[in-house]
Amino acid sequence: MKITFLGTGTSQGVPVIACDCVVCQSADTRDKRLRSSILIEFEGNNLVVDTGPDFRYQMLREEVKHLDAILMTHSHKDHIAGLDDVRAFNYQQKSSIPIFGTQALHEALKREFYYAFSDFKYPGVPQLELREIDGTQSFRLCDKEVVPLEVMHFRMPVLGYRLDNFAYITDAKTISEETVLKLQGVEYLVINALQKEPHISHFTLAEAVAFAELIGAKMTYLTHISHRLGLHAEVSKELPPTIQLAYDRLTLNI
Repeated sequence: MKITFLGTGTSQGVPVIACDCVVCQSADTRDKRLRSSILIEFEGNNLVVDTGPDFRYQMLREEVKHLDAILMTHSHKDHIAGLDDVRAFNYQQKSSIPIFGTQALHEALKREFYYAFSDFKYPGVPQLELREIDGTQSFRLCDKEVVPLEVMHFRMPVLGYRLDNFAYITDAKTISEETVLKLQGVEYLVINALQKEPHISHFTLAEAVAFAELIGAKMTYLTHISHRLGLHAEVSKELPPTIQLAYDRLTLNI
């Protein structure tokens, strides 16, 4: 299984519009962060987790030629705004794209992309096949078991996903013991680390490191990173060997 980090930034991305901070002005490519998403490839299958505002560019940059399904974490705009661009895959594949998510997520998509669900569809609208999951039961996708991982983003339930010994969680602030149990044995963990200062709905760097140490994965990669976290090169020096900052286009072969 190959994992590609399509984006590792928070809702505004990095650099942030009109910001002159040292991170936004950095020439290090690892400090250029699109909105968070990953591509999962295995046995000829392509899955994407979330379709943020940069989805079109991410697909072009990685030369993705087909898409089998989308796993959605939650309905915030930085995770769904690019969904309209699945139209290109609809056209190439002559089929709809399955969108896995909770009922609340699907209701949000029906509001945000109402034209794709109307009784009289305009030619060329995205073809979306909504497949509801409840966040507590695993399911099969492309002959692989997918385990939803429910976490809390302030008061909003958000789903992460586990496939084999890899787990991806973003926008987490609190994680239940039940979800921690589902992470036992994970060798590669991805978790959000927004900034160093306390935040109401995201792990800080210290909280993410503590959670990574609790799970004890072989390697943990931090994502959903704000420009407030600091320069990639500097923050990396503060981390233990088994915890690293992810960056856009980083690939893992698992």
